[in-house]
Amino acid sequence: MTIVHPASAILLSLQVATVATLGSLPVAVGLGYTLARRDFLGKVWIEAIVLLPLVLPPVVTGLLLLRMFGRRSAVGAWFARMGMPLSFSTAAVVLAAAVVGFPLLVRATRTAFESVDVRYEHLSRSLGLSAWPTFLRVTLPLAAPGIIAGTVLAFTRALGEFGATVVLAGNVEGQTRTIALAVYALLETPKQQPAMTPLLVASIGLSFAAVVLHEALLRRLRARLELHRG
Repeated sequence: MTIVHPASAILLSLQVATVATLGSLPVAVGLGYTLARRDFLGKVWIEAIVLLPLVLPPVVTGLLLLRMFGRRSAVGAWFARMGMPLSFSTAAVVLAAAVVGFPLLVRATRTAFESVDVRYEHLSRSLGLSAWPTFLRVTLPLAAPGIIAGTVLAFTRALGEFGATVVLAGNVEGQTRTIALAVYALLETPKQQPAMTPLLVASIGLSFAAVVLHEALLRRLRARLELHRG
């Protein structure tokens, strides 16, 4: 009989979603800013690659990740020799969650940077600030509500990830069994459905709170845009 510990699954889901989202945030911010402010050869291809996990079936995404980072791949074999196997481990859960949430994070950061009036950046540069201080002191604070909203959305997506995770990481109690995988395991186990209640409550509650926060941040961003236009 499959034994599921709801508290363990909830805690693991929160840890995985947090690490996956915060770990991919710097890359998403840099890429979002580049896509918002730069035109270069091959930009459309980068945009397509970034958005690919958003449109692919999650199981297909998981299979591709398994081919790239499984123990039979060059990268996966190297990590395994170093004692840090990527597939069928907690690291694999984080990797799957990061990949599926990354497109949402990049799209949100790009939109946030596009909403910042470039005249503020030009003014900052005219006052003697170089590109990096201008980004940190002017552009990033103005784009912050949109970036945080995207972070919340990516966190929620990572929290509910199932398809890519089950292919790349498996369903191991205490190591890879997140809320979604725990619910799946209980569905296949007779007389274990009552144990789903805390998982469902946690999943709905966390997702609802994240969506409310996301919408509040978006409203703040829209209000700022209307103020600038007015």
